[in-house]
Amino acid sequence: MKSRTRALVLASLASMLSSAIPTLPAAAQGLLPQDFFNAPIDPSAPTAVEAEELVFDQVNNVITARGDVVLRVSGYVLTGRELVYRRNEGEMELVGDVTVTDPSGNSSQSESLSLTGGLKRVVLDSMTLTGHDGSRITADDAEFDQVLDSILTNARYTPCGDCIGPQGQRIGWSISAARIVQNSEDNSIVLEQPSIALLGIPVAWLPYLWLPDLSNNALDSIPKPTLAYTDKIGVRAEVPFTVYSSRNTSVILSPTLLSRQGFLMGAEWIQRFDQGSFNIKASGLYQFDKMAFTYADAQRDWRGAIQAAGEFVPVEDWTVGAAYSVFTDSAYFEDYLLDPKRSSVNEIYATNLTDDTYVDARIQQYNLLGTSTQQTRDQQGIALPNVRVARTFTLPDGGGHIDVEGRLLATTRAADSSTTVNGIPYDYGYAGNRIHGMAQASWQNQWIVGGAAVTPFVGLRLDGANYDGNSGLASAPAAQTLLGATPIAALDVRYPMVAYGGGVTHLIEPIAQIVYRGAATSEPGITNEDSQSVVFDDTNVFSYNRFTGIDRQETGLRVNIGGRYLATLIDGSYLELVGGQSFQLAGTNAFAVPNRQQVGVGSGLETATSYTVLGAYGMIADTLKAGAKVQIDSSTFALSRAGMGLSYAQDGWSGALNYAYTRATPLTGNTRDLHEIGLEAAVPVAEYWTASGNAYWDIAAGSMLQVGGGLTYNDGYLAISGNVTRTGPTHTTPNDLRATASFRLMAPAGFGVGHSTAVPIQNLLR
Repeated sequence: MKSRTRALVLASLASMLSSAIPTLPAAAQGLLPQDFFNAPIDPSAPTAVEAEELVFDQVNNVITARGDVVLRVSGYVLTGRELVYRRNEGEMELVGDVTVTDPSGNSSQSESLSLTGGLKRVVLDSMTLTGHDGSRITADDAEFDQVLDSILTNARYTPCGDCIGPQGQRIGWSISAARIVQNSEDNSIVLEQPSIALLGIPVAWLPYLWLPDLSNNALDSIPKPTLAYTDKIGVRAEVPFTVYSSRNTSVILSPTLLSRQGFLMGAEWIQRFDQGSFNIKASGLYQFDKMAFTYADAQRDWRGAIQAAGEFVPVEDWTVGAAYSVFTDSAYFEDYLLDPKRSSVNEIYATNLTDDTYVDARIQQYNLLGTSTQQTRDQQGIALPNVRVARTFTLPDGGGHIDVEGRLLATTRAADSSTTVNGIPYDYGYAGNRIHGMAQASWQNQWIVGGAAVTPFVGLRLDGANYDGNSGLASAPAAQTLLGATPIAALDVRYPMVAYGGGVTHLIEPIAQIVYRGAATSEPGITNEDSQSVVFDDTNVFSYNRFTGIDRQETGLRVNIGGRYLATLIDGSYLELVGGQSFQLAGTNAFAVPNRQQVGVGSGLETATSYTVLGAYGMIADTLKAGAKVQIDSSTFALSRAGMGLSYAQDGWSGALNYAYTRATPLTGNTRDLHEIGLEAAVPVAEYWTASGNAYWDIAAGSMLQVGGGLTYNDGYLAISGNVTRTGPTHTTPNDLRATASFRLMAPAGFGVGHSTAVPIQNLLR
């Protein structure tokens, strides 16, 4: 039978094809698109075979199609020079310039394609897989087993296809390995003899590497060499490497040479289980020059630390874990530029998270790192325990929802923590034992009444607190127990009005709220551990309680009035304005209550008529973006706070203008205005190369705040940058000259991993 056969449907062949399409496991998960050869199959798509010649061998029960073979099935298209279907064995083979294209446009090229073993195993020889985003995997052969593993031999991955730029130069990066094995059960990856190349130049090689997956977090954990310098330790060169790695265990050694202090050795053991993992890291050294450090605790022969952490999922939706660190002195990590990881907090915790429930319970000991004294360490509190609970219940038939939340915070502190700033006293924490528990239940629903969105809110808050009065400060509260109940009622009314004209959609939304909190005291927590900061702006002008924690709460009757305006264009450009003001109508104004934490002072809420707050945000054609906030003293119309940011980015050109102002508030000890302005700019200087610079000026002090510049290479797949920054005398880290270098690998599917290091260089210039 020799004739041009078009759209010829053979029942047996169609049955074979309908299950023959290779659903390839994500051998490059995190690098390739998520739908790479896993696009949804269209069962309604026709099954068809086209070929120049179709031969049916009745004796051997073999069907052969030759010449420009095209197979279409379930949205997939397979092409080749010859197709052989052995009906007795249930095997199919396509040979000669084979391509497979999935419904998303991803394609595979190889010399042959065999579908065997009930089609659970697909073998591609001399394979090239090309994603619709341009990424590519090549291998001498690949084996995809839907039951267990995906195996690629002599494989190479490039996120940029051929990785050739428009001028013919090499771009991007690639990773090669003698053998890559991915386990489809847990997505773990084994790379044998992996190497990485940047701009076509090999830069690193390992004999063996195991990764839990190819996520950004997993790749970030790969050891990377670092080079740094400080005057206390000299030049620091660290070359970590993995000495053992398997599915369950990894051992990493981190030898570090220090030109002034000798040799520092670090070792980390990582143990993985089906439900979690733990790691233990130890490091230490014998100091050659211990007197290089001015901190007394650092002037010892031996210094080191042990850091341990683990996390497990014993049952669904629950996570339990712990972290604990011990060290010879609190400045060890900072002095030797080591990652403290979770060493600032020793804790045991359990967390439950579902769609409608959140539970987090912790016992925490806070470790002060850096050049701390025993006195300051005693001022740190220990949380025994710190518990948060939240649950939402949605009522049927549009009945709204009920929110239940709770908090329990118990702390013990060995010494009082207090200070004076320009004559203004601050008490951050009191010695002794305190406990505060809070539970709140509320209901709210939204109704549409005459075009207005009306949202009633009703709640009840219960508080119980105790403090033993062991502080030595005269300003501290006495030993006492406090029980309280706070009924809460609020009504939020918004009247959105929408108009359209001239290609612009306008939304005007007046907003009015009335809130009543019938608390007997604004200090339910007796002492104040977690409500020591209040910033009043457009983000919380329509909030029922603006305190950040549970130890303080708003009281009395308050009205919030304001509104929102939004204009949107068809191209996505928009302008949004938000503003409002708050009024204390009755009861105690919690922000005006004198306190040794100075909470509320200068916030703009301490008077019956609050400051006016405004926010403005906008974007034009996705290139010009702007945002601004202001806080205006309503009695004098003086500017209290202001911030503004303006940025532009297009075709490699970018710039930003930033401005910040905060008026001095002597009642808080802040006797100097914060008044700063800064400019940032980036200019393309060559293909993929950009020069950048920034300059910030302290207007109030009349001095430079920060200046810097650098050079960046970014071809969309590989980014390398270096810059130098100098700070001024009023910066938070004054008179610091620092060089920063970074690199990052990227892929179109969203993958991105990199490393950055900063080195202070002012001492090198002496």
